[in-house]
Amino acid sequence: MAQLLVLTAFAGTEVLPALGFLSHRVRKIAAEPASLVNAPGHDLIFLDARRDLAGAKSLAKILVTTGTSAPIILVVSEGGLAAISSEWGATDIILEGAGPGEIDARIRLAISRATAVEKDDRIHASGVVIDENSYSAKVHGKPLDLTYKEFELLRFLAQHPGRVFTREQLLSEVWGYDYFGGTRTVDVHIRRLRAKLGDLESLIGTVRNVGYRFNLDDQHEMADSI
Repeated sequence: MAQLLVLTAFAGTEVLPALGFLSHRVRKIAAEPASLVNAPGHDLIFLDARRDLAGAKSLAKILVTTGTSAPIILVVSEGGLAAISSEWGATDIILEGAGPGEIDARIRLAISRATAVEKDDRIHASGVVIDENSYSAKVHGKPLDLTYKEFELLRFLAQHPGRVFTREQLLSEVWGYDYFGGTRTVDVHIRRLRAKLGDLESLIGTVRNVGYRFNLDDQHEMADSI
């Protein structure tokens, strides 16, 4: 049984009438940003987009921007299908007249996919756990106090274990093309990362005269000094 949250601007109507035939626990709140602050716990969100497409799209973007981990299923009318696009950030869509079997199947699939993504968003490497959902990293279970760029640098390297990146490539991938600073900033951030990794500093290796790489488990070498 899943915990479902229904967001609708029309409290007097049933968003998905057939949902009442299922055993899931359903909570309904107003489809407005203020209601999200104290929203009850939930595994999945049904967002009512049957009548107010513009308002629903705005709220969907807010949900995605604020980092909700729950999948979002848009409830739409037949006429509203043409307005739905990837810009909404929704997981799935369903017509308001869908039957219990279809609704239940979409709930199960959406939740299972979200669970799989959450598992994939954690990178494990020799005592280091990088959680992309919470922008946090731990060493042997202890949180690392990383700046945003330090986290992004660690995450990028860990996503490509064994691959060597030049300083210019790291600047482009982590800092972006619009960054005008020199490559020295990469060296500074690498040095800080190694210091914070402590006895696992060798996870970030130096390839002399080339750049840096995230060492594979069987490639732990003492990193050359910068």
